[in-house]
Amino acid sequence: MQHSTAVIAFVAVAAGLSVALCAWLLSGALAEVPPEDREYKDPPPLGFRLLWWPIHWIAYFIGPLVPARRHMLVQARLRKAGLEYALSAGQFMAARLVSGVVGAMLLRWGLASLEHALEGRLQVGATGQLWTCAIGFLIGMLFPGIWLNDLLKRRTSELLKSLPFYLDIITLCVEAGLNLQGALQQAVAKGPRGVLRDEIQRVLRDMRAGKARAEALRTMADRLNEPNVSHFITAVIQAERMGMNLGPVLRAQADQRRAERFQRAEKLAMEAPVKMLFPLLVFIFPCTFVVLFFPIAMKLLHPGT
Repeated sequence: MQHSTAVIAFVAVAAGLSVALCAWLLSGALAEVPPEDREYKDPPPLGFRLLWWPIHWIAYFIGPLVPARRHMLVQARLRKAGLEYALSAGQFMAARLVSGVVGAMLLRWGLASLEHALEGRLQVGATGQLWTCAIGFLIGMLFPGIWLNDLLKRRTSELLKSLPFYLDIITLCVEAGLNLQGALQQAVAKGPRGVLRDEIQRVLRDMRAGKARAEALRTMADRLNEPNVSHFITAVIQAERMGMNLGPVLRAQADQRRAERFQRAEKLAMEAPVKMLFPLLVFIFPCTFVVLFFPIAMKLLHPGT
């Protein structure tokens, strides 16, 4: 009996020392993470702010381990999404890991709640719990990527929708006698809020900081990575280099962008019936057939009533 008590006490002390050692090592590793100076950075999105401390800590350790090509690809997507000064590539990948852990915990908690609600009628073994955590981790890791893809689609759609309007403003200002920089300033002052207005403001800031106009415009084209914007900027730079009048060039670009916008709208309108086919076949038609044929089936089953 005394021997068993001594073994239990020894195991408890060893477990306590192990936990204390792990906590000491973890606190030492976290103490090495320097604080991030975000005075000149944009605030991260809400979901990242809620889990910012673990994201920042994990990003510090996994940042050097990320391949350079992968880092460049993620950073390019963040730049196109307008998050260049809000998140780094390492922080985004750390957010995917943190999101995976949160997803695994939430799915495991949901399964435990379901087991408790069914009062033991649902029994999940250790293997099932591991699979649940693995599926939750995978879903959580995929969620930031899905969110970023949706953000890129919304920004691209807004950009393409507002581009012809801004080109019309810039064309009118240039034809009225303003230079290109003055036309861009008027477009920012008169144009609607959105992605393109923020990007033009950034171009104007770069030009006031001393960057050449052509270089500032090329940087904007690289940042947005959109063919319509790149074609417009290339045409403007070539016209200025050759000494051409910018009015006709801008007018042609505005007409072309507007025609492309109408073509995209027509394409979406023609795709709508095809996209509606699956909901019609799966959800609407079966309900309609049930409503129509149920009285007939009842008559056939009970002919005397």
